[in-house]
Amino acid sequence: MALNQHRYEININWTGNRGTGTSAYKAYGRDHTVTAVGVPVLLGSADKTFHGDRDRWNPEQLLLTALAQCHMLSYLHVALKHGVVVTKYEDRATGTLILNPDGSGQFESATLHPMIYVADPATADLALSLHAEAASQCFIARSVNFPVHHEPGLLTATQD
Repeated sequence: MALNQHRYEININWTGNRGTGTSAYKAYGRDHTVTAVGVPVLLGSADKTFHGDRDRWNPEQLLLTALAQCHMLSYLHVALKHGVVVTKYEDRATGTLILNPDGSGQFESATLHPMIYVADPATADLALSLHAEAASQCFIARSVNFPVHHEPGLLTATQD
């Protein structure tokens, strides 16, 4: 594998067989586990709308999570490069999934709402402008085929 290539591996184990497998649409559970070497087990299911368990993570939430995490990590790196000291970062990501008449579906868009806290009020404008650079660096956002919007907010140490 080339130095500029990185490989990731996860394992999915369906745990939703209620005894008759997929004999009927409502006869099986959507529960599953996601594992990878060195990290805790992630409990997954389908969205409640699709007969899943609302107490488990669903793929749609995980996709939004990946987008938000990737943007945050890219943003923190970009901020460091530009000398902006971030003291706190929060995000409330939202996404819209549309269903098609044939039962398929896809994300139409996602919007990240990062709230950034910076130590120096003089860097506020620069800090807000760095979201564009971070977005262009985010591996996950660059890999999806729907728009990922950003509606950032900013607070300085004197405002919080």
